[in-house]
Amino acid sequence: MTHKQDMDDKQVCCALEEKKVNKAEQDAGCCSSHSESEHHDEEDHDHFNGSESTFRMFLPSIISFIGLLIALLFDNYVPQSWFNGWIRIVWYVIAYIPVGFPVLKEAYESIRNGAVFSEFFLMGIATLGAFGIGQYAEGVAVMLFYTIGELFQMLAVRRAKSNIKSLLDQRPDVANVIDGVNIVSKKASEVTIGEIIELKPGEKLALDGKLLSDHATFNTAALTGESKPDTKSKGETILAGMINLNTVSQVEVTTAFSDSKLSKILEMVQEATVKKAPTELFIRKFAKIYTPIVVYLAIAICVLPMVFIDNYIFKDWLYRALVFLVISCPCALVISIPLGYFGGIGAASKNGILFKGSTFLDIIASVKVVVFDKTGTLTKGVFKVQKVVAVGITEADLIRYTAAIETKSTHPVGSAIIEFAKDHTKATSVTEVKEIPGLGLKGFVDGKEILVGNAKLMKNYNITYDAEIDTIPFTIILVAVNQKYAGYFIIADEVKEDAKEAIRSLHKLNVETIMLSGDNQSIVSVVAKELNMEQAFGNLLPENKVEKLEDLLKQNLSVAFVGDGVNDAPVIALANVGIAMGGLGSDATIETADVVIQNDQPTKIYTAINIGKKTKQIVWQNIFLAFTVKLIVLVMGAGGLATMWEAVFADVGVALLAILNAVRIQRIKF
Repeated sequence: MTHKQDMDDKQVCCALEEKKVNKAEQDAGCCSSHSESEHHDEEDHDHFNGSESTFRMFLPSIISFIGLLIALLFDNYVPQSWFNGWIRIVWYVIAYIPVGFPVLKEAYESIRNGAVFSEFFLMGIATLGAFGIGQYAEGVAVMLFYTIGELFQMLAVRRAKSNIKSLLDQRPDVANVIDGVNIVSKKASEVTIGEIIELKPGEKLALDGKLLSDHATFNTAALTGESKPDTKSKGETILAGMINLNTVSQVEVTTAFSDSKLSKILEMVQEATVKKAPTELFIRKFAKIYTPIVVYLAIAICVLPMVFIDNYIFKDWLYRALVFLVISCPCALVISIPLGYFGGIGAASKNGILFKGSTFLDIIASVKVVVFDKTGTLTKGVFKVQKVVAVGITEADLIRYTAAIETKSTHPVGSAIIEFAKDHTKATSVTEVKEIPGLGLKGFVDGKEILVGNAKLMKNYNITYDAEIDTIPFTIILVAVNQKYAGYFIIADEVKEDAKEAIRSLHKLNVETIMLSGDNQSIVSVVAKELNMEQAFGNLLPENKVEKLEDLLKQNLSVAFVGDGVNDAPVIALANVGIAMGGLGSDATIETADVVIQNDQPTKIYTAINIGKKTKQIVWQNIFLAFTVKLIVLVMGAGGLATMWEAVFADVGVALLAILNAVRIQRIKF
């Protein structure tokens, strides 16, 4: 038994460590890409203070636009005799400075940091070149529209982040703590475990706790994405972020502020925004190669015709080269793609689904097999004792011994027995309790050795029991006292209301569903038949689940595993996408998972896959749009058929179209 337990512990540890390594590698890749990217990140697009008003952000562009408009009127529609020579040039320079200076400054900073071929550099040489050949109006117009495009991109990124940032406001900073007969307001971070919080109607709970009042109704939308009120009874767990809806309630704090479920959710969401999908990383690497190539091509467009064309005019070919440079800016790709992923993460968080990085939006979209744990995942995990059979001892003693051992376990089955044993409890001495993964518990109660677990546990200790017990299609907990069989409990669990719909929805997507469980095969088969699942395997230890998953991965299938228990951590770590049920799930499982379902509803898995598919679709639409338009206008520019105005559309116009497409996902109802 010790060997099995050690083996399982090592497996859990290895899986967790491997997951951490993978995450670290992913983060390192992201950071490397980020630091080297000539475009910088979405954050670097924000050349303005985040707290600035929209008007102040657009003020330089407004000044430049007015200056350009007046100059165009004087040039073409209302000619002025004085508007020529150096006065005309100075006017255009003044119109250029409000929008051009920040970009030229960014170009200088990029060059100092070793990133010569940045978009700022491209726009700088293109517009200064336009001034050099006397195309003042076009030089100002290109920089003006580029800056306006950047501002709109920045606003779009802020909007995409707003769904995520709004979650940060869900955690109250102050709690009203009962101190004797007084109510004292404390910083939530200073409230200690065991203190009692008074929660008035409309107030939001700051820390996780246990309800002391008889009943209370809460709005759980901050955690689950569901606005339907949830009524809790005395002794039930209440989580930070829940809003009290009806009566004054008292809650005993059970978790430190930094360890609350909501705090962990916020950390996950914040971390998710910096973990890049392979598509994002590829585009950034592509831009690093693509940008210098087009700069050299632009030089070639300007210089090479000198060798082959008799009536070569430098000014005309320089203009073509400058048009080519403006078109080549990779801005539309580098900003709209991360924006699409931001939108996907935001849309998921609104639906009570947390993706720990945009890479998992990509992966989940291509999942072909979803493997489910049973208890707490497809079933409610709320067990009730249906029958007790005692052999050789009294029923009261059987219940007392079993409940005493189960107080040292966190398994839902144990909770059912403890709940059932309320009327049979009396003082007992419980010592040396040891959990045997996948089998049960061993310990001493009042000096007697007690074994509580499944049939495998009994067989491992060579304890015989009635063979008919193996045919009962329910959860059976067998008990042995001093190495002698002493009876059993029949415990029933309920299938979740939406589990059948979840499986049906996945089948519509042609996703195969499989169940892996440590429960008796007969129980697993009954549940699988009820849910219409293709395959179901029971009697599995944690290492057996890993073996089953490895078999699927060897078939080159993209596999998601959904679980909630500590024993699911190795399988979640191994799967292409690990999904944890965040309400009932253990901390280890939630930590290891790539996606967290906050309200434990299986149908959210279908929603998560849909969000992943839609995000991927929008990202590829933007890639296709940007490449197609830019390629067409690049060819036109090289051939002298496109002016700076077409170049502006190919850059800023396409970027704005891609942004509008990317933000669509935030409006879609999943």
